[in-house]
Amino acid sequence: MNLILATRRANTAVSQRVSNSVQRYLPEPMVIAIALTVVVFAMAILVEGAGPLDTLRMWGDGLWTLLAFSMQVTVLLLTGYMLANTPIVQRLIDGMASRVTNPRVAVALACFIGLMGAWLNAGLGMVLGTIIAQRLACHVKGMHYPLAVAGGYAGFCIYGIGISGTVPLSIATPGHPIEPLMGVAPLSSTVFHPLMLGTSLLVAVTMPLFVALLHPRTPAEVIEADPATLPARLRTTLESKPGQMTFSDRLSHSRAPGWVIGTIGIAYSVLYVTDGGAVNFDSINALFLFLCLFLYGRPAAFLKSLQKSTPMISAVLVQYPLYAGIMGVLAGSGLMITMAGVFAQFSTAETLPFFSFISGGFINLLAPSTGAQWAIQGPVMVEAANQMGANVTATAMGVAMGDQWTNAIQPLWILPALAISGIKLRDAMVYLIYITVFLGVIFSVAMLMWGFFG
Repeated sequence: MNLILATRRANTAVSQRVSNSVQRYLPEPMVIAIALTVVVFAMAILVEGAGPLDTLRMWGDGLWTLLAFSMQVTVLLLTGYMLANTPIVQRLIDGMASRVTNPRVAVALACFIGLMGAWLNAGLGMVLGTIIAQRLACHVKGMHYPLAVAGGYAGFCIYGIGISGTVPLSIATPGHPIEPLMGVAPLSSTVFHPLMLGTSLLVAVTMPLFVALLHPRTPAEVIEADPATLPARLRTTLESKPGQMTFSDRLSHSRAPGWVIGTIGIAYSVLYVTDGGAVNFDSINALFLFLCLFLYGRPAAFLKSLQKSTPMISAVLVQYPLYAGIMGVLAGSGLMITMAGVFAQFSTAETLPFFSFISGGFINLLAPSTGAQWAIQGPVMVEAANQMGANVTATAMGVAMGDQWTNAIQPLWILPALAISGIKLRDAMVYLIYITVFLGVIFSVAMLMWGFFG
């Protein structure tokens, strides 16, 4: 008993030191993006020998390469948040949340729903867990809000081995860019490989439990949600009507326009999927948009909700171009190829999938775009696998798993969660660090098993 108490005190002391350090030294996401820009500039010049002006050109040429993606994320944020605040969805979520009374169960539930959403679709994974955490904060007394948000968001760290993962979907498509090096790998050999399915199931079971164990033990350590950040405040104004209504006012406050265009859009979304269309950011955004229009019904209510939701997208609009510039330098200078090659040099045929995972996680911290990262790093790692006689599919999935692994602590991806929840990065980061370590152990073992026994 004394040993258990001593161990618990030691763990608490370590956790407190980590928390204090994060609170004191971790800057805001905007500052991190600027710092990474400076670091990548220096690496391109010192490691690759790129000239300062050439590096500047690479950065400038890359600034707007994420413009389409930025708009996709922006629409996803707006429509996902607005959808969660429609009266019917609020009642459904609140009905589920009201059944939860234990704070540990609450944070575990937010994490589990985030995991399920991310495995099904990357877009859902970016917002679903955080929205659930926000609604749970309205009902569960004593729930540590930063942990619920961190757990709900960290479910995004499983999307790479889910059915919407960029790498597995890419290499399963005939004619993909590196088909000459590795052929076509069907989802049965990647996402639905027994080892990957087992890994996904293990994370879905253990990660919510791990998050629950991180919940503060004493009420003094608990930070509950600021009521000003909770969506219940929207309800008072969405259905307000003017006293004297003109014909145009009646149209704005009639449900008919929203029902008509919503029905048309939802019908198209169903037709799109039945015709074999991909479930991606665009299709999810279209469905969310038309669901919002249908469920709000009244254009006036829809526009009022839109007005109140737009402040949270500002950070996304400004910071995504900075990361696009960073990726421009990494790709143009050859830094990404160099970093991938360094990890490949330390590998054997059995350990290459593991080192692909490690390199993918490291590069993701600098270049947080799976598609761009895979386009550059993928050929390097696959060619190394061919030369060593390593498992090519496992090597490719190692890159995918590494990319998703460090999403937990990559400031770019957490911007939507911060915008929705209203918390600061430093409040959630200490828990995201713990989750990253936890997932790192599981993912490392999975990649080593695939390399040695797959």
